Amino acid sequence: MRLSIVIPALNEADNILATLKPLQAMRTRGVEIILADGGSADNTTKLAAPMVDHVIKPRKGRAGQMNAGAAIATGDTLLFLHADSILPQDADALIANGLQSASRTWGRFDVTIKGQHFFLPVVAWFMNHRSRLTGVATGDQGLFMTADAFKVVGGFADMPLMEDVAICVALKKNGAPLCLTQKIITSGRRWEKHGVWRTILLMWRIRLAYFFGADPVALHRAYHGK
Repeated sequence: MRLSIVIPALNEADNILATLKPLQAMRTRGVEIILADGGSADNTTKLAAPMVDHVIKPRKGRAGQMNAGAAIATGDTLLFLHADSILPQDADALIANGLQSASRTWGRFDVTIKGQHFFLPVVAWFMNHRSRLTGVATGDQGLFMTADAFKVVGGFADMPLMEDVAICVALKKNGAPLCLTQKIITSGRRWEKHGVWRTILLMWRIRLAYFFGADPVALHRAYHGK
């Protein structure tokens, strides 16, 4: 099983090296890394270029950026990693062994949220257990799947928000996810910038509205306060 990691990014110069450095050992083991940059105005692509196999510049929009990265990936397994998240060092083996032993086609990691607020570990706990219960994960948890499973569901829906939830719902129709207990570390910057409680309530409101059929474009505006 060869793994391709697709990283959508936009103005992530402050975070991209911390994300990419732990992946270099995996590159020596044959893991392919693709940076799909949505038009950064900072040094994201310059910093990333020596540490990835491909830098592409598709149109801005996380779903489209991830689809563009997947389109050039050569691996038979795909991992979509946020640009402010850090994988376990043996993520490639964990995914390969886990999918094969459990006879699954997709999955995600548990998550821990890096930050100063005392409630962030509780947020992570609820994220991990909610996704086990519902079979629906978020992009923060490092979604991975076989290339065949990705093709069967048609990739990420062309929507500005909730593309991660939408693809999980589609993937679930062909089987439950592999929920790895090893943790991916993701940034708590949005929670801390906008307030932990306010962000939690906003995310739950948006998720609930999405499941009741709200327009993802309107939800995207609400999420970004526009």
